[in-house]
This record gives sequence, C-alpha cells and structure tokens, in this order.
Amino acid sequence: MRRSERWLAAALALLISACSARQPEPVNLPPPVEATSIGVGDVFELRIVGEDKLPTTFTVAPDGTVDFPYVKRLKVAGLEPQELAELVRAKLMEGQILTDPSVSVSIKEYNSKRVEVLGEVQKPGSLPLQPGMTLLRAISMAGGFNSIADKDRVTIRRRSQGKTVFATVSVEDIIDNKIPDVPLQAGDSINVAQRVF
Repeated sequence: MRRSERWLAAALALLISACSARQPEPVNLPPPVEATSIGVGDVFELRIVGEDKLPTTFTVAPDGTVDFPYVKRLKVAGLEPQELAELVRAKLMEGQILTDPSVSVSIKEYNSKRVEVLGEVQKPGSLPLQPGMTLLRAISMAGGFNSIADKDRVTIRRRSQGKTVFATVSVEDIIDNKIPDVPLQAGDSINVAQRVF
C-alpha cells in the first residue's frame, strides 16, 4: 500500500469514527401539562397572615375534604390552590372571625398525581408528583440506577391529546449538561432499560 493510499485509509477511518460518535439528541416530547388542582391525599400548606399559632399543613381526606381551624370541614378536591385560599378567606369573613384576612395556599405533595418509575432502579414503583419534578429527580427518588441500568436508554411515556407518546433519553447527556433535564407531568411512566453486556 502506497503512502497516499495509507493516508486516505487513515483519513477515511477517522471520518467514519467521527460520524459514528453519538450526538446528544434533544427530547422530543410534548411539553408537560401542569395539573395543579387539589386531590385526595395531597398535602398543602395554608397560612393566614397574623395567625401564627394555627396549624399550617393539611392532608386531603379520602372524601376530598379538609378540617380547618375556625371554618370546620370544607370540600377542597378539584379546587385550584388560589380558589381554596379565596374560599377559606370568604368563610373567615362570613363567620366574622377575621375582617380582612390574607390567606395563602402552596402545595407540598401531589399524592393524587403520580409518576411511575420502572425497570433498572433501586426502588421501582409509583411516586407522588412534586411541583417542578424532573426526570433526574424521579430517578433519584426511586433510589437511583441499579448496577445493570443503561443510563443511555431511559424511556418516558406520556399521554398527550388522547395518545400515548414516548421518547428515549440519555440521562448521561442530562448529567453532562448536553441536553436539558425533562420536566414531568402527572401520569408519566419512566422505564430504565437493562444494559446489554
């Protein structure tokens, strides 16, 4: 083989290896639909300004109600956090307990809204959706990857407009900041594939 042929063969081999290097691919999923209404089992914080001695953390009962100080039991399932704050404020004024209360509600845990983490993680199963939850957070909450997990083949399934769509994600690319982390929505299913040995 002449020197020019060797040089051409080496250049071709280099080009082939460069082409075969995996390029990070952005995740092709519809954006998550945020479901913020309160449901059974959800945990939220309700604060009334100036009423520091009252309990602040509440869990929605199986019948969709919560027992509040001063206003007793209210049906809260299906309400948005802001709607609940307005309802409690109205009840406090209606009962002449406070004249112009300032009430705020923030969700701590969406136990009524869940994501599934399956496959090669330490603790597969169903997790409560937390506000702003991402793929990395869900995997972390499931105990992280086990020893045979393929971090480059993590599949997310999502219901969108009546159809199930899915995307395969490289978590290594997210960890290396090559692609952004994937925000999740209620009902998402994550499956971590097994590494091929």
